[in-house]
Amino acid sequence: MAQIFHRFTNHFSKASIFGGLFILAALIYIFDKLSTGPYVDEQNVIREQPIPFSHEHHVRGLGIDCRYCHSAVEESPFAGIPSAKTCMSCHSQIWTNAEVLEPLRQAYRTGQPVHWTRVHNLLQYVYFDHSIHIAKGVACTTCHGPVDRMPLMYQQNSLHMTWCLECHRHPKKYMGPKEDVFQTNGPSSNEMNLSDALNMAERQVTEPPAEFREAAERGEDYVKRYHVQNPKKLSDCYVCHR
Repeated sequence: MAQIFHRFTNHFSKASIFGGLFILAALIYIFDKLSTGPYVDEQNVIREQPIPFSHEHHVRGLGIDCRYCHSAVEESPFAGIPSAKTCMSCHSQIWTNAEVLEPLRQAYRTGQPVHWTRVHNLLQYVYFDHSIHIAKGVACTTCHGPVDRMPLMYQQNSLHMTWCLECHRHPKKYMGPKEDVFQTNGPSSNEMNLSDALNMAERQVTEPPAEFREAAERGEDYVKRYHVQNPKKLSDCYVCHR
């Protein structure tokens, strides 16, 4: 029987097989990036709110403590959203006629809360307790980012399980003194740069610089001082999925 295709076409068949594998790998990679990227979790996306509230103005500008508005954060799983009464304790005296604050005044008059758009929204099967993290010296800025530099609030971190596990597996990198948990101005209370510093130290071929060694020692000290569980236990499924 006469040969239909030239021998050279065998190269095309081999190339198509290998090319198909690369295309499949590329599709899997793209799907992974899309499913865990900002397009899905809305990371770094500013949400529209009924009132354009500025944390930068209230926290950094006026020096208002986080707990003034989020009063339940030290004792409850939820940080809490301030009531219209809390806001009006100031705005009954300042910016009393500002049009942008009319939804707030209406909420205060009617007793109906302002319908804020939730920014940090965990899935229903994920349990997170603000109070326990604060009690262990984890600063607000660790999860929420530099809130005092946000004119409009957005979600800085992904909130994915891998992101949470990084902290649970290496708690010493993300802990600081309890008295600094609510600090936002100046160096981070939880030492947000401490994680990067320790990672750099781990990559050092020679002896790491003294400041990195001291940072690691401080982290170990806080783990012991606040009686943090063994990282293996902190990474168990039941800790967050109850």
